[in-house]
Amino acid sequence: MQQNFESSFGLGTVALLSNSVSRSICAENPTGEKGAGAKEIPDENNHASELGQGWKVRPCLTLEKDSLTTLAEIDGPGTITHIWITCDPKAYRNCIIRFYWDNEPEPSVETPLGDLFCNGHAMRCKINSLPIAVNPNGGFNSYFPMPFRKAAKITIENQMNEKLDGFFYQFDYSLGDIPANAAYFHAQWCRENTVKFKREYTILDGVKGKGQYVGTYMAWAQLSNGWWGEGEIKFYLDGDKQFPTICGTGTEDYFGGAWCFGDTYSTPFLGYPLWHKKEGEVTRHGLYRWHLMDPIRFEKELRVTMQDLGWNERGKLFPLTDDISSVAYWYQTEPHAAFPELPPAPERWPR
Repeated sequence: MQQNFESSFGLGTVALLSNSVSRSICAENPTGEKGAGAKEIPDENNHASELGQGWKVRPCLTLEKDSLTTLAEIDGPGTITHIWITCDPKAYRNCIIRFYWDNEPEPSVETPLGDLFCNGHAMRCKINSLPIAVNPNGGFNSYFPMPFRKAAKITIENQMNEKLDGFFYQFDYSLGDIPANAAYFHAQWCRENTVKFKREYTILDGVKGKGQYVGTYMAWAQLSNGWWGEGEIKFYLDGDKQFPTICGTGTEDYFGGAWCFGDTYSTPFLGYPLWHKKEGEVTRHGLYRWHLMDPIRFEKELRVTMQDLGWNERGKLFPLTDDISSVAYWYQTEPHAAFPELPPAPERWPR
């Protein structure tokens, strides 16, 4: 039987023809309709006024202050195959992006814009990984396949008290049948601006349903001297209580490094691309790990935590109280449990 589901993680299927059709939504074709791109007619104040229709008349949007903008509404079945976005970094923590699948009332993706693309701390950072790529100068790309059966809706909320000019975006997708076992993409942002002493940081909790965990991004602001990344990640699966089924051996180990890093790196599946150390500022770290070849599968529930742990001057492990933010990425069946309410913009701002 011919498979129409779009897979984005290899060249093995690129030569196979499909019955699905290709579409794309951007400011020049906001509905994604066939033959509906570049139709805007410029007025005398437009930068393309001397060129006319079809010549880059409406390449981007202005997001008005305190506004909610629907970027895409798509009737399914289909799969979002690629996302590209770029804008001013002041939007990275102040604008919230949300994805809704199949007319659900609660979003399956809800994160600050920058963090979804591994650009936390409201700072630009190049990412050279398989599902997420961030290229000069702030070009956000996602290749996570995002299937939907009835409908897809994507919104952006500008929570700043000023407008945001120059918001560029493109959503590439295919329309075609979706396999019965295809799950829905989810992403959730969390933050503790001071982790409680001797308490594990929670990356994800309250997940209900069947699915698989596929990635972690962490924006880590170090508030103590010395080495900060000794903590273990823990995956509590399907009824685990005090002890997890999967437990790591250290923060740098989980993100594929070793021995306190000492340098940055960005690879297809894991990376430590940001190490921002500057006189007079807290040291900031950015880390990602994609479970593409090793998804963490769960049948009914999932909780994920990370310890905030370093060394003290006596050479002993010592709990820290850093400022940690994270995005968890996973696929699951719907319906999903409602996400915790996001804190207001001032409580999301970096140190």
